[in-house]
Amino acid sequence: MTSSTTGTPALVIPEVPDRARMRRETGARLRSSMAKQGVDALVLLNNSNVVYATGANWPLNDAGLSHVERPVAVVVAGDPWPHLFLPFREGASAETELPADHLHGPLYLEFDEGVTEFAKILADLIPAGSAVAIDEYTGAMLRARSDLFPGTAPTDAALVVGPAKLIKTPDEISCIRTAARITDQAMVDVQAALAPGRRQIDLSARFVRRAFELGASATMLDAIWQVMPDTKAEGVWTTHGDLALPLLTTERELAAGDVLWTDVSITYGGYCSDFGRTWTVGAEPNARQHKQFQRWHEILSAVLDVAKAGASAADLARAATAANDGVKPWLPHFYLGHGIGVSAAETPMIGTDLGAEFDENFIFEPNMVLVLEPVVWEDGTGGYRSEEIIVITEEGSIALTDYPYAPYAH
Repeated sequence: MTSSTTGTPALVIPEVPDRARMRRETGARLRSSMAKQGVDALVLLNNSNVVYATGANWPLNDAGLSHVERPVAVVVAGDPWPHLFLPFREGASAETELPADHLHGPLYLEFDEGVTEFAKILADLIPAGSAVAIDEYTGAMLRARSDLFPGTAPTDAALVVGPAKLIKTPDEISCIRTAARITDQAMVDVQAALAPGRRQIDLSARFVRRAFELGASATMLDAIWQVMPDTKAEGVWTTHGDLALPLLTTERELAAGDVLWTDVSITYGGYCSDFGRTWTVGAEPNARQHKQFQRWHEILSAVLDVAKAGASAADLARAATAANDGVKPWLPHFYLGHGIGVSAAETPMIGTDLGAEFDENFIFEPNMVLVLEPVVWEDGTGGYRSEEIIVITEEGSIALTDYPYAPYAH
């Protein structure tokens, strides 16, 4: 196991997560957040929210938004178990430990008939007059909203689930760290295969195969092996006039000297990794590119120097900008960093269009987990970007990423 050397009490990350304990503790956090928001029942359709509430292994990710058969969770205050609706019971992993009367068959919420049936189910599960929150609607649900929720209109479940997810339990952090270790090991094989003539999709195939051999539960995004232009003018046109990121992986063959920005994510036990590095194909980085990497590392170090409990998102953004001579070291309409958990990118998003007020008011607490991904760009180099996962502690942070920066010098 890993312990922090700072903070009281010290964070102890178990080598193997205790799934049953994790479900109890995340369930307690979720119900505590419900109580704070005055919510008596949650109706959850968003796949990552269902995973958080139930532990179900049903990795639809964004595809779940339009999937006819999706997992659905109903959480009722005072009931220690969530109700889970799944197309196949095999999707409810043993770690959920749900009683038989809380594990149900599929719902068909894209259809009016399915929503009519769901209204009857909710009437049985949720006491009349309860304050309900929901995270998503299908079109059929919107048409029947008054039948589904005959009392007061539901509030936004994001106001309940979001705060609950912010602080991770030690077992959640163990899952994230394991996901990161699987990703790191798989990427060793991918980087070793990097060569002129190799196709982007060949790299994806090698990564996915190896990640699942090592214990991944799912891939969370199509792997990105983006060839960066030497200058913005040579890149793909964008409406905002800046670099395009990310671009889809294709059968494009890599060429000697290509600069790749990589980005991959898998899950382990429902929790995500997030990996990013900059690689060069068939050539060593030149002196100018090495200098860019050194600037990136200086920015990361400046952010880590201020990253601790009590710091604000704005503190991190200011440190990064100061280390980059007053220029924000991240792409416009993107971010310096973000949270991670059952989704590859969760709140907080640091330095985004949410604005300065959000960054100033978001204060980090122990056991929040962040992905830091500053970008250094200078026309003529292809730029440099990498990602690091950290856990916030009372006096600093713990790194969960453990992958070299080669071919760049460190």
